[in-house]
Amino acid sequence: MAQDAAELAKKLSNPVAALISFPIQLNPDMNLGPDDAGERVVLNIQPVIPASISEKWNLISRIVTPIIAVDDIFPGSGSVVGLGDMTPTFFFSPKEPTKGGLIWGAGPVLLLPTATDDLLGADQWGIGPSFLVLKQQNGWTVGALVNHIEGVAGDDRLEDISTSFVQPFVSKAWPSGLSITLNTESTYDWNNAQWTVPVNLQMAGITKMGTQLLQLGGGLRYYAEAPVNGPEWGIRLFVTLLYPKK
Repeated sequence: MAQDAAELAKKLSNPVAALISFPIQLNPDMNLGPDDAGERVVLNIQPVIPASISEKWNLISRIVTPIIAVDDIFPGSGSVVGLGDMTPTFFFSPKEPTKGGLIWGAGPVLLLPTATDDLLGADQWGIGPSFLVLKQQNGWTVGALVNHIEGVAGDDRLEDISTSFVQPFVSKAWPSGLSITLNTESTYDWNNAQWTVPVNLQMAGITKMGTQLLQLGGGLRYYAEAPVNGPEWGIRLFVTLLYPKK
């Protein structure tokens, strides 16, 4: 089990690993709004499904489906719960690292206007490129994921979105399956020249419930940069169902 856990922890640090997984991620954010009394909770459901498309290439699909609850994020907004905008990403990735040991993937990212309330989404269709590069050595994983989404259709009354996402990350995994990850999940809004920079520090471990392999973890989030009335801090709790090849 220890050897299996170490290998799973290594694969989980690699977003384009050939591992079927089903992450469920709870993200409460605090101190929103002009009086710091608002709250936002995002439950991300994001299955990761790799598929072999040739002798040398995999296609990894990652579809993020957010369920969002907001409360008093601005005066008079009240409480709203519903589905947010879905963001599928598809990475074409070589099955083997480069000669220098780099692992990479590239493909399209989409924005789907699936939000059930104006407070929970952008009400626009969007598309853009996504790219990932990382290296793994001696239990360490260091890399970055970037993408950019441009709005292409939607409510004519709204300005087309133009956002970039930058996620540098570093992770350390131990033979027991324990891992610690530090990353930022930064977003830049080109229309408003505004960064949002949450910094996440989280710990996770591999375990088993009956026959089901799981990764369980959690951590803290600090917003180094946020829009006016944006959040100041938050937490992250997650469980990932794992389905390694037998």
